Amino acid sequence: MPLKLSLKPGETFVVNGAVVRNGDRRGVLLLETQARILREKDILSPAEASTPAARAYFAVMQMYLLGEVDGPCYSQAAEALAGLMAEMPEARDEVLQISADVVAGDLYKALSRCRKLMQAAGGEAE
Repeated sequence: MPLKLSLKPGETFVVNGAVVRNGDRRGVLLLETQARILREKDILSPAEASTPAARAYFAVMQMYLLGEVDGPCYSQAAEALAGLMAEMPEARDEVLQISADVVAGDLYKALSRCRKLMQAAGGEAE
């Protein structure tokens, strides 16, 4: 079943590392195969990664966008998640779930959980 993206005029998104921008009208894009997709509203810049939750999101986002499940990106994500656990001990269960998703290579699910945690912690990435 294809993934259907409804795009706003000028909306930017990333597909397997390529930055794509929609034209000047609303558009619909159907992806027939698996791809790493992230919409503009879900992309966090390094400057925006200023809280423990945002740093964890940014690290997992890099893994997802690059398609890497190990190496330097994994180390950064593990470090960011450890920092998040230290800063937000009340979110221990959520951080452990994110960590399990990262280890399993389910990076989109890990990103979704990080986004919810960021919103709960301070309203980022709404």
